[in-house]
Amino acid sequence: MNITFLGTGIMGAPMAANLARAGHTVRVWNRTPEKAVIKGTTPVDTPALGVAGADVVWMCVSDNAAIDEILGGANGVLEAAHEGLIVADSSTISPRVSRAWAEKFAARGATMIDCPVTGSRDGAQAAKLIFIVGGPQETVEKLDPLFKAMGQRVFYMGGNGMGLATKLSMNLNIALIYQGFCEGLVLAEKSGIPAERMLEIVGATMLRSGVVDYKADAIRNRDFQARFPLKLMLKDIRLMLDHAREMRVKLPALETVEEVYEVAAEEGLGELDFAATLSLLEKWAGLPGGDLVGGDSTLAAD
Repeated sequence: MNITFLGTGIMGAPMAANLARAGHTVRVWNRTPEKAVIKGTTPVDTPALGVAGADVVWMCVSDNAAIDEILGGANGVLEAAHEGLIVADSSTISPRVSRAWAEKFAARGATMIDCPVTGSRDGAQAAKLIFIVGGPQETVEKLDPLFKAMGQRVFYMGGNGMGLATKLSMNLNIALIYQGFCEGLVLAEKSGIPAERMLEIVGATMLRSGVVDYKADAIRNRDFQARFPLKLMLKDIRLMLDHAREMRVKLPALETVEEVYEVAAEEGLGELDFAATLSLLEKWAGLPGGDLVGGDSTLAAD
């Protein structure tokens, strides 16, 4: 297929590279042009220029504002959309916003699906992402070769926005599970129990989880290089809370976790992996691991 990939950051760059390796013709665009240099692909100057001749426009960007700019801004995708074009969005944004854009593309004879991913940077590089998809099923089936080039499994969830609603619910669980683990770990450390011992016990009992398994080495090695940046998890938490309000759902635990992430971002941890929230809790507890955090960080709810 002829594909234009918009957004070649931590996730998008390896996704575009995997499409090219699978034999597809891939053009790429990024707001920062130097990030749009990927082996086997050709850069384009604007999103609109990428639409010409494309069967599929695939996107993976940070937030609602970025999507609005890429799709509806000057030289955006919508103004250049042609009948039969497929727009696939792997960004994690608001389901409501995604549905609104899908309607606009439908009016032009194009089709948009939401297909957020899970697997973080490592999964994108290894072509082992899991796609959670919403949109017309026949369109999703047409994209099967592209899903296979970038990932290992596709979960079809229903109409437009349903992939995003599912992804937000998944990330809610990730945020809460990791937060609970960190709080238990900090309490144990403060009590004189080594972190490595707690990791061993958690891994051997019913407390074990995929989230903790995935972050265990980062905790052991104090390696908080971004696989899923804290600032993006905070963005997703805010999306979760907005979506919950639209659905008239109360999320009291997540509201508290949002405060922790807000302070962590204010303290300069936003570009690190979300696992770095552990350091903020350690700082509040007066533990050595809190040295990563500067200043006098306090939680507004204290």
